[in-house]
Amino acid sequence: MMNEVSNGLVYGYRLGSGKLENALTWADVDAWRPEQGLLWIHLDADHELVLKWLTGKSGLSPLVTEALLEVGTRPRSVVNESGVLAIFRGVNCNPGADPEDMVAMRMFVTEQRIITMRRHRLMAVKDIHESLLSGSGPTTAGEFFVCVVDRITERIGDVVVDIEDRVAEVEDTIVSAETAELRPLLAELRRESISMRRYIAPQRDMLARLTHERIAWLTESDKTLLREIAERTARYVEDIDAARERALIAQEELNNRLSEQMNRAMYTLSIVAAIFLPLGLLTGLLGINVGGIPGTESPWAFLIVTCFLVVLAIFLVAWFKKLKWL
Repeated sequence: MMNEVSNGLVYGYRLGSGKLENALTWADVDAWRPEQGLLWIHLDADHELVLKWLTGKSGLSPLVTEALLEVGTRPRSVVNESGVLAIFRGVNCNPGADPEDMVAMRMFVTEQRIITMRRHRLMAVKDIHESLLSGSGPTTAGEFFVCVVDRITERIGDVVVDIEDRVAEVEDTIVSAETAELRPLLAELRRESISMRRYIAPQRDMLARLTHERIAWLTESDKTLLREIAERTARYVEDIDAARERALIAQEELNNRLSEQMNRAMYTLSIVAAIFLPLGLLTGLLGINVGGIPGTESPWAFLIVTCFLVVLAIFLVAWFKKLKWL
């Protein structure tokens, strides 16, 4: 259930029971007080009303507001007495988009209020919304934070597994069929791996740091789950590195095979040229337009020359085989 999307407020709810009550409007958000329960609002960062609310009514510091609205962010986190600012990157699951073009997820979390921001749709937030609709959603700020990170990491894992499978498929294809068509595919796999690692590696480091931060609304259970997610993220980084190295090795193997094919073809052409060179020399000498060419008056001369050339060709082939050139 979308809520006032045209006004920049994508989702607005009071949490606490694990399920959603009535969606909030901007007026409800402005009138909210901490004693009314945990507030979650999900905002469209490109909307003018959101910018006005963040700078005028949100109560956030200018640095936090600037970070929530920043374009081209990298994963990072800032923990202070006012709350936790966290910026994640999740795979782009929007239609027509490349998954490695990772979408930023901006969050500012306190014990009483959760503000999330989007510029592009992120399926992790949709998952949280659907879980709340079904009555099995998070009830605390810590649970919400862990759930969002878990959904983001889960989809990253799916993309990493897909890259590994595609690399394995290319490796099998190189063994069974050498083809230059695999070169752009390998280059694309390496590009995807590099693009994903650019964001996942700092995200791994950020999650590892958060598990050691003193955050009041993160329980020991939340930190345990967050630590497990950090371990999974670290493993995904290692898997991406391995896939990239495998793609590089596969590309080198493909280049070696293509080079070997070319060398074999050039070698064959060289042998053919070596066989026909003396034959061509003889026929060239017999074809010059000067007097004294032997056999010009004999009706058997052409047959004799042809048989001689055949014998000479056979002799050359046998000689090359003895030299192990064939």
